[in-house]
Order: sequence, then structure tokens, then C-alpha cells
Amino acid sequence: MKTTKRAQHAWAMYDWANSTYNLVIGTAIFPIFYTSVTRNADDGAEGDLVLFFGALLKNTEALSYALALGMFLVCLLAPTIAGLADYLGKKKFFMRASCYVGATACASLYFFDVKHLELSMISIVLACIGFWCSYALYNSFLPEVAAPNEQDKLSARGYSLGYIGSVLLLVINLIMIKVLGINARWCFVTVGIWWAGFAQYTFYHLPEKSTGNKYTRSVLSNGYNELLKVWKQLTHSPVLKRYLLSFFVFSMGVQTIMQMASLFGTKEIERIDEYGNMVMGLDDGQLIGAVLLVQLIAIPGAMVFARCSRRLGNITTLIIALVIWAAICITSYKLVHTPVDFYVAAACIGFIMGGTQSLARSTYSKLLPQTHDHASFFSFYDVTEKIGLIIGLLTFGYIEGAFGNMRTSILALITFFIVGLLLLLRVPRRQASA
Repeated sequence: MKTTKRAQHAWAMYDWANSTYNLVIGTAIFPIFYTSVTRNADDGAEGDLVLFFGALLKNTEALSYALALGMFLVCLLAPTIAGLADYLGKKKFFMRASCYVGATACASLYFFDVKHLELSMISIVLACIGFWCSYALYNSFLPEVAAPNEQDKLSARGYSLGYIGSVLLLVINLIMIKVLGINARWCFVTVGIWWAGFAQYTFYHLPEKSTGNKYTRSVLSNGYNELLKVWKQLTHSPVLKRYLLSFFVFSMGVQTIMQMASLFGTKEIERIDEYGNMVMGLDDGQLIGAVLLVQLIAIPGAMVFARCSRRLGNITTLIIALVIWAAICITSYKLVHTPVDFYVAAACIGFIMGGTQSLARSTYSKLLPQTHDHASFFSFYDVTEKIGLIIGLLTFGYIEGAFGNMRTSILALITFFIVGLLLLLRVPRRQASA
């Protein structure tokens, strides 16, 4: 049943291809570009306010709504796509289609125009949908290309290749902007080309298992029926059910930190500017430096946690990770005020981030029951993660609005990690390490 080393490498290479979306579009280049072009926009708004569907909003608020819409649509579409993929035996076909939608949407950000903000946001929404729908199908191939004792290492390799590839393209983009003077818009085009181009290796070598089933109109609802079937199967898999509940809670904290850490740096960190004045927020260079630090340290972090899981078991290693996450949040709330403090926190986040993400995925894969519906199970996993992210972002934003600063929001993240840890303690450790 298990396939060749080439298929495993092809699987891991998809992380190399698509992680550029997360770094360049989600974290580094596009957020800086977006805040720049929407500041003092010539559309009747002032400062960092924009007109969005007739309402006067903060520019970052409008972007967060677009991302939330993308996540919501992923939760709606992913089950249908997964159900079709499993029933028709065409997971690679739908993964390829989602990849092309996301890559094309990234490239189309070249035409981003603040005067047509609502239309431009369509590219953001489609890129989000393409990334996460293809990623759910990509994850579902893990138990098909690797035996249980190989999955931790292969999952870590995928994340490591993703970090390396995304950092490499970011460095190329920085050279384009800072050295060659090329407009930042071309960086979005390079993301689309990189993502779709390197994905060809994955699509060529990844195996496809056709079921021979034919398409019918009733198949469109099959994805939701599959999710319902997965939910019913969880009642007969108490270990998997307990793990998913813990994952749902602690992923609220992990994913929210990944989305909001750079904004924390722009709002809550004090620095001395070139005139010797104390100002709030890192400059663009400092922020990108911190992002690069996170990505580079995440590579050994993923490998170290894969080794620890072989010695201590998956659940014990994840418990250690959640304790470290909670410690990082407490420290950030109390002690992180200067750029140096922020760099230290970024290094710790990078190290623990790589290990947590890769191990969470492989642990879920190991706990799956005997099934051929891997896409449906990983669609359930993906929807769980996305709902957790939406709740985490809304909680973080609400608390920031209520108390006027982002530091107080960190207290909610501490709660997520503590509750996730307590739920994880209920998962038998032996099964997850089998």
C-alpha cells in the first residue's frame, strides 16, 4: 500500500511550493504593501481609514474581514471538495485545481487598486480559499504515502521544506525591491509562479487512487455527508475525539499568534527612531527581520520535535510544546517591550511553531481509523482548525478593542493553551505513538 521515497519527497515538496503564500502574502510583503497603499487613500478617507462597501473602516479591519470571509468559505467548500475527491478518487485533480486558483489569485494582486478595494479583495479571498482547500487535500495524502512510523519525520520534512522555500523567495523579493528597485507588486506574481511551478513535481509523482465512481448530482452533498459520517465515527474513536477537541482549542492560540505576531510588533514594541525619539512599533526592516528569524528557526524546531516524539511519544511531546507556548505568552505579556525582546520572543515562537504544527498533523494521521476516506477526515481536521482560527481572531480582536491594547489579548491565548493542555492530558499516550 505504501509508496516510494520519491512519492514521499514529492508530497513534502508541496510545502516548498505553497508556503510562499503564507510568508510573502500573509506575513511579510503584502501586509506592508497593503498598509502603505491604503494609508491616506484618495477616496474620501483619512489616515488609515478606507471606504469598504460604503463603510469607513480601519484598513487592517477591512483586510481582516476579507480574510475571515475567505476562512468561512473554506469551511463551506472544503467538505464538498473532499467528498468529491474521495468518492471519485480524484484527490490530486482537486488539489491541482485549488492550487491554480490560489496561485492565480496571488499573481492577480499585482493589479491591487485601493480605488476599487472591494474588487481587489476578491484576490485575497480566492488566494485564501485556494491555499487552504489544496492544503487539506495535501494533508490527506500523508497516511497514503508514509507508514505510521514514518509520518512524524515526513511531516516535519514537509514543514522544513516549506520554511526554506518561503524564506528563499522572500530573500529574492527583498533583493528585487531594495536592490533592483522593482515594484513590490511583482513579488505577488513571483508567488503565483513559484507555487504553481514547483507544485508540478508534486502533481507528477504523487499517486492517485481512482475509485471508478461516476459523478452524479447527489455527490455534491457527499462532502457534508462524509463529515457527518466522520463525526459519527468519532463516537467510536474516543481517543481521536479527545485529541481533536484538544487540537481545536490549542490551535486557536497557535494560529492566532501566527496571524497577529507581526501586528503586535507594529503596535506594542518601543524603539528609538533615527532622530533619537522613542516611538511605538518596529520599522519595516526590523519586522521582516523578525519574520525571517521565525522561519529559519522553525526548521530545526520541526526536526527536534520529530526526534522527541520518537523518544517520548507524540502526546507527551505536544504537552511539552503547549507548556512552552503558555510560557511564551506569559513572558510576552509581561516582558516583551523592546526590539531585542521581540526578537527573542520571535525565536522562541519559531522554534516551537515548527514542531507543534508538524507533530499535530502527524499525530492526527496516526490516530485515524482504518479508512480510505482520508480526504474527508483531513477535511474535518482542516475545518476544525479554521473554525478555531476564526474564534481565536475574533476573541483577540474583541479584547483588543475593549481594552485598547494587544497585550491584554494575550491573556486569552494563555487560556487557550492551558485548556488545550488539560484536554490533551486525557488522550492516552500510547495509541498516538503507535
